[in-house]
Amino acid sequence: MELRQLEAFVAVADELHFGRAAQRIQIGQPALSELIARLERELDARLFARTTRRVSLTSAGAELLPRAREILDQTNAAKNAVRRVAQGQAGDLRIGITPPAAPVLAPYLTALFAEKAPLVTITMQQLWLPTLTGLLEAGEIDVAMTCGITLATPGIRHEIFCAEPLLVALRPDHRLAGETTVGLADLAEDALGMPRDSLFPAWALSQRQALAKAAVTPPMTDLDDTDISARRWQAQGDIDWIMLIGSLATGHDVDTIKPVRPEVLVPFVLEWAPDHAPSAAVADFVDLALSVTPPPGWSRGPAHVKHRRPPP
Repeated sequence: MELRQLEAFVAVADELHFGRAAQRIQIGQPALSELIARLERELDARLFARTTRRVSLTSAGAELLPRAREILDQTNAAKNAVRRVAQGQAGDLRIGITPPAAPVLAPYLTALFAEKAPLVTITMQQLWLPTLTGLLEAGEIDVAMTCGITLATPGIRHEIFCAEPLLVALRPDHRLAGETTVGLADLAEDALGMPRDSLFPAWALSQRQALAKAAVTPPMTDLDDTDISARRWQAQGDIDWIMLIGSLATGHDVDTIKPVRPEVLVPFVLEWAPDHAPSAAVADFVDLALSVTPPPGWSRGPAHVKHRRPPP
């Protein structure tokens, strides 16, 4: 039994006229008659009672009709579902992020993507940097977002696609608290509170890279606060300042927060494996992330241009 036979059967059952049924499914009437005849032979049952003036369903035809409709409906539903996944309109999108991307960047991008592709199921995991790329290579996540410049991995696309300005948080009585901006070099002798690598490796990496770029090596003390925003850092009396980005500055009500002079940008990296993407939704999300305007206060990265997928 072929789908084309069932399509022909349902058309004749609806029209009760072979000529109109043939026009409906856009084949010649002889071909339609042959499809019905073959179906009747395979089922060993007459499906239509035919006279020169009338076509009607037999009891066997009446039994087959709802089943044939169900088969055709399910087939069309399957075709449409596969087509939606292939076109990126449906399917699953698994995103892995490190904690600095969680407050602003990841929700911003996923909300925009959900508007564009509401049938795509998005799942998001917060992961530590050493784990992120490994899961991407293993195919357990589809896209990764993290801060800091990470090492390139074969088979993984790695693009700096946006950045957020670095800030410093000072005690209210710090000698530089009255300044409009603060240079990292001006804090080179003051004790810096740093997150432990074991807690927030991506954020710690970003801060070390900012210090290296400014050629500053201040004395450092591990932060006791296990919150990435380090809101309680002032409770450690041996710390004079910490580094922040705007995404992590919420709740620092008693701190004096200043922009860094000259501006230092904390880069955010997008990673994906284009040769192993399970659905077009992955490429569509990457396309959006590399082309959409970043969140307010953020800067575009060097790769923040229209992502063009290779032709299928």
